[in-house]
Amino acid sequence: MKVVILAGGMGTRIGEESLLKPKPMIEIGERPILWHIMKHYARYGFNEFIIALGYKGEMIKRYFLDYYTSNRDLAVSLADGSVQSLGSNRCESWSVRLIDTGRFTLTGGRLKQLASLIDEDLFMMTYGDGVSDVNLEALLNFHREHRGLVTLTAVRPPARFGALEFEGDRIRHFKEKSTLHEGWINGGFFVMSIEALDYIDEDVMWEHAPMEKLAEDGELYAYRHEGFWQCMDTVRDRQYLESLWKANSAPWKSW
Repeated sequence: MKVVILAGGMGTRIGEESLLKPKPMIEIGERPILWHIMKHYARYGFNEFIIALGYKGEMIKRYFLDYYTSNRDLAVSLADGSVQSLGSNRCESWSVRLIDTGRFTLTGGRLKQLASLIDEDLFMMTYGDGVSDVNLEALLNFHREHRGLVTLTAVRPPARFGALEFEGDRIRHFKEKSTLHEGWINGGFFVMSIEALDYIDEDVMWEHAPMEKLAEDGELYAYRHEGFWQCMDTVRDRQYLESLWKANSAPWKSW
């Protein structure tokens, strides 16, 4: 089953780093967050990726073009430029298609452009800036059981501040960074039928009219994930993910 990753956005909220590289290439533990996402999918046996490129997409292309040599020991002859690989292969057995879908194309338009590359009824889709420990096998089973056109992973966003409950001016309850009072949101990690792409008529945000119409037609389901999920929208988000990785306590590290 193919995995589509939308990796073309500009990521302006994360500040200076996104001026130098596309957000999916911003590193956590010296690896792009895109690599972390792909490693999680590969853990469940999903090794065929289609990556929708846009802003600074050439940097993502270069990363994968250089991936083989960057992850091997090499012997290089300066006399003739020949290169010999040494030692064992430390590369993943992934198939990666890198498709330029336009710098300013919206998420729905990017998906629509990839339709001809998806030759199965079902495929998975996610964004190139969020990690999770979601059980992808359970997600797929949920989608097959409910038989809708689209299943999204619903998550509770991590609270950025402590929750306070008042009784007059007195604090009746305090909970530091609790998610208990947070509602469910779209966390990505979709399973989709190819028929769902028929709901995209033009270059629109996938998360607007197409998903709204799918919900109206009873074709949109939510797989509720109570575990870890974190998007990387800001510098603070990146620092948080980096701290988890350095402490060897990254929940999304399923491999």
